[in-house]
Amino acid sequence: MSDANPARLVVLVSGAGTNLQALIDACADPAYGAKVVAVGADRDDIEGLARAERAGIPTFVRKVGQFTSREHWDLALTDTVAAFEPDVVVLAGFMKLVGPAFLGAFADRVVNTHPALCPSFPGTTGPADALAYGVKVTGATLFVVDAGVDTGAIIAQAVVPVQDDDDVESLHDRIKVAEREMLVENVGRMAREGLTISDRRVRFGR
Repeated sequence: MSDANPARLVVLVSGAGTNLQALIDACADPAYGAKVVAVGADRDDIEGLARAERAGIPTFVRKVGQFTSREHWDLALTDTVAAFEPDVVVLAGFMKLVGPAFLGAFADRVVNTHPALCPSFPGTTGPADALAYGVKVTGATLFVVDAGVDTGAIIAQAVVPVQDDDDVESLHDRIKVAEREMLVENVGRMAREGLTISDRRVRFGR
């Protein structure tokens, strides 16, 4: 994408939206090559939506409980996101698993982060699991979302050393810093350069 035609980002959030804010801030520089065109959530009254509204970015909420089935929710979320014509969809602390319709509509364009070095320690307790296992390094992974849990092709990873005096909170706080930097840097590269995936190997460039 050129500076005159930045890549269109739709960001989905479930909470405070700190990664969203980092992306909004990065997009303020035309050289970054991307623009957040919409922010969606699975719940009301969260700081992530407030951040978008303060930045003048359109928002929407699609709650699973508003629909008769998870499949109907997935279809509605897909249609809503598609209306904004995204080049990249970023799951930034989005606490719902998107389904087949969503992944089919935005194949290889949905990215997420995980607070561990995939394939190690998948799921919701990555920092705690790393600490309990006694690893000396952990970190964060940016990956292309697939039908599994934290199993998609890896775009980038950031390494975070485990300190002797770490607890789960202190380790997770340092992982979050590395995760945010990795997300912003690599979403920007996706926007400017595109990426290709072959046999799980991700390369930047079209």
